[in-house]
Amino acid sequence: MPIAGTTSKPPRDHVVLVGGHGVEGDAHAGPFVRHRHLARRRPRLPNLRQVHLIASERFAHLREAGFAVAAGDLGENITTAGLDLELMPLGTLIEFGPTAIIELTGLRTPCVLIDRFRAGLKRHVLSSAETRPPFKCGVLGVVRAGGAVAAGDTARVRLPSTSFETLPAL
Repeated sequence: MPIAGTTSKPPRDHVVLVGGHGVEGDAHAGPFVRHRHLARRRPRLPNLRQVHLIASERFAHLREAGFAVAAGDLGENITTAGLDLELMPLGTLIEFGPTAIIELTGLRTPCVLIDRFRAGLKRHVLSSAETRPPFKCGVLGVVRAGGAVAAGDTARVRLPSTSFETLPAL
């Protein structure tokens, strides 16, 4: 389990998602905001950052740029493959296993902890003003239905039926 206030998380063979709460045992789990800065100002805000997902392809790009980064190092709970997570619309549902469902709520905004982990890393997960998405360090979501998510599970994506809205920075 991660220690509260740390970024990296050790890889695990599975995580358990708890509906409306997040990843069982995770420092960011809970119905209300857990982000230190936001929690001090508005502790009763809904927690839109219950789960952090990142594509494994992001690690390959960062390694090509000279950074030693592996699954769990950026604090993500779930690492995917073959999904362009940052380009998915707000409200996208991602289903894992027979019951687990995550609803995407926003882009993970990189903070100073990324540079503390690896000096210079933050600028490699930022995009220029002309490109989308503005941040390339994963997405955040809320747990709509609980269940286990195991390494190797297939992710099934359900796009929202309403109009396309880009993920906001969280």
